[in-house]
Amino acid sequence: MTELQQKTARANALDELLPPLTGNEAAIEAARCLMCYDAPCTHACPTHIDIPKFIKKISTQNLRGSARTILESNLLGATCARVCPVQELCEGACVLGAEHKPIAIGRLQRYAMDFAYGKSMDLFQPAKATGKKVAVVGAGPAGLSCAGELAKRGHSVTLFEKRDLAGGLSTYGIIGLREPVEVALGEVAMLIKLGIQAQTGTELGNNLALSDLEASFDAVFLSVGLGITTTLGIFGEEHILDGLDYIEQSKLDASKLVVGRNVVVIGAGNTAIDCATIAKRLGAHQVTMVYRRSEKEMTAYAHEYDFIKREGVRFSFLTQPVRVHAEAGFVNSLECLRMSLGPPDASGRPSPQPVPGSEFVLPADQIVKATGQQKPSLVSVLGLKAEKGFIQVNANFETSSPGVYAGGDCIRARGAASTVMAVQDGKLAARSIHERLVARG
Repeated sequence: MTELQQKTARANALDELLPPLTGNEAAIEAARCLMCYDAPCTHACPTHIDIPKFIKKISTQNLRGSARTILESNLLGATCARVCPVQELCEGACVLGAEHKPIAIGRLQRYAMDFAYGKSMDLFQPAKATGKKVAVVGAGPAGLSCAGELAKRGHSVTLFEKRDLAGGLSTYGIIGLREPVEVALGEVAMLIKLGIQAQTGTELGNNLALSDLEASFDAVFLSVGLGITTTLGIFGEEHILDGLDYIEQSKLDASKLVVGRNVVVIGAGNTAIDCATIAKRLGAHQVTMVYRRSEKEMTAYAHEYDFIKREGVRFSFLTQPVRVHAEAGFVNSLECLRMSLGPPDASGRPSPQPVPGSEFVLPADQIVKATGQQKPSLVSVLGLKAEKGFIQVNANFETSSPGVYAGGDCIRARGAASTVMAVQDGKLAARSIHERLVARG
């Protein structure tokens, strides 16, 4: 196999898992929908997309109308069609799911959104300019959602992003198997067409000050996400790769990602599963996921766990890494301890307790950690009130500083963080900001 063929094979290994629906497949699937009154699927969607309405429009070949229906509730409809845990949300609530197969809502949503983006449709035009200016810090799902909703209402929006590309985890941190980078960037481009000004390479607390934004803009929305990956605090940790960096490299240029033959992934969440998938599909002979609790306490979605088992990935539950063994800078094994489960800890899950004298070694030539991200480090720097280490907001998403709002993972002191929840935060915050600006005249 030539070098070009090898690069192509690597890239194809991480192509989208599910192919797009054909027109005929979409029509047949849409025809199955019962168009429920007060549909439970719509209630189960955090952004409350009118699901029967957009499916009905697909069945009548009104794909423009279908896409508009989706975007009216969720400006990141193409992303959410791919990354939402539909099994737990809309499809999980489908009335056909009890005795039959639920409607493939996610794939139908993707079908409508792909049609709109494929035709480069302009489905919204901004309202008459209000003369009000809003700064949005962070171009992840919450920031993009807020910026788009405000631009639609006629406000002048400037989007500040520290990375080279906008999109947040949709661009950098979600495996291409679920969302190609082109999809995330396509949504960004759609929002920019609403008149949003984007400034990349600009980081709050570095070359951007909150006080300057408060002085120059009528309102500020913070969508700063979380901090760096949690440290393990073990000897040899400098030899462990960061899971988010691992995913990022696989999306931006998989041909340059070095994958070991015997890979250990530390963690059992969705990001850890993405890392294990990348390693397995890009040539690792053996991939083992290490988790200090049991299968029951995994934070990954059940369908993701089922998927990774089918990929042939191994698991070592009740296992705590304690030391990385390396020679001349090259990893050769991970020393671990067996664990038992004790009383519930602060998370409500059984606390892992080490079993004395249970040390053992897992062979590994590459170790990747995906153990969650630290709480947002900017909270104390910005002088904002915090709740459990996250930015504290009221019911209107306003922080302790009047006129400064926040949403997304950086406020998620309660509940699970997800893309669709971040989108809803941005939408609701935009509504609150708009009401404030209109009231002030």
